[in-house]
Amino acid sequence: MIATSYTHIGRSVRMAGAALLVATGLGGTALAQGYPTRPIEMTVTWGPGGGADVTGRLLARLLEPELKVSLPVENVAGATGVTGLMKLINGPAEGYQVAVVTADTYGMLAAPGQRWSMRDVIPVAVVTQQRSGYFVKEDSPFKTWADVEKAAAAGALKVALTGLGSPEDVATVTIAKRRNLKLTSVPYAKPGERYAAVLGGHADLLYEQAGDIKSFIEGKQLRPILLLAMERAAPFEKIETSKDVGLDLVVDQFRTLTIKAGTPPDRVKMLADKIAKVAATDEYKKYLVEQWMDPKSVLLGDAAVAYISRELEALVKLMK
Repeated sequence: MIATSYTHIGRSVRMAGAALLVATGLGGTALAQGYPTRPIEMTVTWGPGGGADVTGRLLARLLEPELKVSLPVENVAGATGVTGLMKLINGPAEGYQVAVVTADTYGMLAAPGQRWSMRDVIPVAVVTQQRSGYFVKEDSPFKTWADVEKAAAAGALKVALTGLGSPEDVATVTIAKRRNLKLTSVPYAKPGERYAAVLGGHADLLYEQAGDIKSFIEGKQLRPILLLAMERAAPFEKIETSKDVGLDLVVDQFRTLTIKAGTPPDRVKMLADKIAKVAATDEYKKYLVEQWMDPKSVLLGDAAVAYISRELEALVKLMK
């Protein structure tokens, strides 16, 4: 995989940042008048049942009383989230279509040749942030990451993940190269298929976020074996981190509410304002805690753009 340059990433993200600064009202635009007057379509760019789906449906429900219109949710999975994103990009820039777009999809921009760029979208907000890592079946013979490396040095292990070229694929390829391991990325667009692959013995490892498979962890079906983080944190104080095993590799997952570039700035500002209100509710705060997410996940405006920029630059480094 060939990495694009920092210049390319920086220019694209700065353009999105400039658009978002205007959209969030720093240019003095008046609040949207008469918007919205009809339902706002929310596209979840992944299949039903996964973390993106849960987040999107919660946001839709909490935003409805704020916006005073319905937000019907549609799952459009495929191509590491790009299929659903292109539905947004190919639609009108009127503020009546939004999408839950994840780090997996934004991370694709760290490589050249994509069908879209940051010029096509405005990330209205980062709505969740959480740790990623590798998980195994509860009765897996792998008890530690050292067991995984020993097995992957001797023969190929399959890793179930969202898509080729995604941040988790980049992380897996990076680990394989650094340690001379045989780790094969196997993409599954639907979350349920990824989980079933590991539980059914069709894959050896699952790359996921702990909160997204909380029921499987608490039900003693899956367990974490390595978290890509620099330090241990509750409730996984006993689980090794990438720093513990000498990898010093961090690839966080995040989800955004994204809208098409060119949407009237006053409408983008209204959406950002409403997301801020939703993020301040006890229900949303509780959701972040219960799903083992960063309680300070929500970022708006230039803070969201700066965060995405840093994540993309980190992926560029990995790909080099």
